[in-house]
Amino acid sequence: MNKEFELLRIFRVTAESSSFRDAAVRLGTSPQGVTRAIQRLEQHYGEMLFHRTTRQVRITAFGEGLLEQVRPALERFEDLWRIPGADQQASLSGTVRITAPHSLGTRAVLPALERVAARHPGITLDVRLSDRVSNPVDEGIDVGIRVGFMRDSRFVARKAADMRLPIVAAPRLIKKVGVPEGIESLARLPVTAAVDINTGRPWPWHFKAGHQWTPTSPAFIADNADMEMGAALAGIAFAQLADYMAAPYIASGKLVQVLEQEGPPAWGLYVYRPQRGPVSGRVRVVFDELRAAVGSLPVLR
Repeated sequence: MNKEFELLRIFRVTAESSSFRDAAVRLGTSPQGVTRAIQRLEQHYGEMLFHRTTRQVRITAFGEGLLEQVRPALERFEDLWRIPGADQQASLSGTVRITAPHSLGTRAVLPALERVAARHPGITLDVRLSDRVSNPVDEGIDVGIRVGFMRDSRFVARKAADMRLPIVAAPRLIKKVGVPEGIESLARLPVTAAVDINTGRPWPWHFKAGHQWTPTSPAFIADNADMEMGAALAGIAFAQLADYMAAPYIASGKLVQVLEQEGPPAWGLYVYRPQRGPVSGRVRVVFDELRAAVGSLPVLR
């Protein structure tokens, strides 16, 4: 079992690295050793795990699926191996800088940091909410939350939850204009548009099989997800929202989900650290609490 475990550990590190050479440096071995380990796994599964070129390696679809299974198993082992009380033995004082999207501020970040503050009053919590894509390393971020697959090899990322993207509207709007029969019919209905503050353009709506649709004549435009949800609750327009926002209102009947059969696959919600290597106790505490809080967000049943 030790050999199999080590092969999977090498695979995870390689998947989070830019190349076999980068993975070898992080593992303290040779690129040839990494190559042999990946080849053994590929022979075992009968599938390619990486597309290789002379310049780079890129994980395959099968590899990504395997990585999603391997990560939690290895993380569980790491949790079990951690010395009890190790975090408490460290100096739990100093500043931890956290970043997350605005929509997760009061829903996940604040509940997590309330627990940190109650247990460790020596930690100063510096929160910077932003929907802008930035460089966490340059900004001195210690812990962050991000939507989507984490590929940056500098980061330590742990998937905390899945996020679905339902299309919703208030019952009174549906009574007034009807239910969309398909994606194309959305163009004839009042919809919201979420502005991507990185580009100034509307975000596309996402559907199954990678299909996207971008509102061209929206009834409501916002650069804040809670404003967009407010427009849906007010009966102004249909909106595509994260399920951790919409699920409680769908359960209460204040919002109705439509086009359920067209929904895209779930996206991952990741808690990450921009820096590898030894981690201080204060950062570990915040990281673990954020991960637990994101894992407790409302979901669609």
